[in-house]
Order: sequence, then C-alpha cells, then structure tokens
Amino acid sequence: MKKIVLFILCALSVGLTTETVAQKFSGMDKSPADIASYPTSYRESDKSVRVIYSRPQLKGRTLSELAPAGKVWRTGANEAAEITFYKDATFGGKSVKAGTYALFTIPGESEWTIVLNSNLNQWGAYSYDSAADVVRVTGGVSSDSESLEAFSIAYKDVDNGVHMIMGWGTTRVAVPVTF
Repeated sequence: MKKIVLFILCALSVGLTTETVAQKFSGMDKSPADIASYPTSYRESDKSVRVIYSRPQLKGRTLSELAPAGKVWRTGANEAAEITFYKDATFGGKSVKAGTYALFTIPGESEWTIVLNSNLNQWGAYSYDSAADVVRVTGGVSSDSESLEAFSIAYKDVDNGVHMIMGWGTTRVAVPVTF
C-alpha cells in the first residue's frame, strides 16, 4: 500500500512539475535583432561603438515604401535602433560624448540625416521628439551592385577612422566615425 501511495505521489509530483514549467515561446521575429560593433572582431573586448537594431526584409517592397524620404525612420524595425559609444567620438564630424542614444535616420535622395536622440526605449519613431536630439549629421548616399534583402549595418576601416555603413537594397549610407 505504501508503495502504491508513494508511486501516486511521485506521478502527481512529476505531472505538477511539468505543468508549472511549461512555457509557450513565440516564433522567430520577422525582423530579427542584430548587433553591429566596432572593432568587428568578436574576440576584441575593447569595443568603441555598438548598434543594436532589428533587420527588416524588403520582401518585394522598396526602400522608399519602408523608409520614405523626408520622414523620420527608426533605422530598422520594431524598437528604435540604439547606438552606444563606449568612448567620446566624432560622429559625422560632430563631437559625441560616450553614452547610449536612439538612432534615427531621415532618408533623402543624395544624403540621409542621421540623428542621435537622448530618448531611449522607443517603439518605432512614433514618439520621436526632435527636442531630445543630441546631434544631427549627414551621410552620403551611394549605390552598390549587390542588393541586400535585409537592412544591415557594418563598419569599414578607412584612413583616419571608420565609416558606419547602413545598407538596404542597393542603397548604402556612410557616416564617418573617429575615436
């Protein structure tokens, strides 16, 4: 009898344990989050800058549909992108103190305006407030023969610094950065 009671208690205990631990997880985000940092080596722990952003896909749409010219864009998808400077820097020719900023862009035909804003944790650009802008710079627009399906950010070493490159479709936007 003791064995039967013990067996039933163990069975109930196992059942309760799996019930309380069961969790529903959401599927893969359609615009997954990514990080672009400089230096780009994963083994380099002394980073100078890092951008956390989501990577929307074109999926047959155009860049101008998803990030219209002349309108503030969150620079990716979902939450507004955030850029962290781990040391004081010159971003697009303007001084920026070490810290974390929301990263917005305003697409244009020949140049984009890149905005660092002090209001963090924003969903999209819906609550964007220009009064919180820390700095606005411009980045030149160029074209590439390779088309990028997903919005991407990367860094390219250049003389006297690095360029932060934003790319989507065949559009590339470069912003000079020095540390």
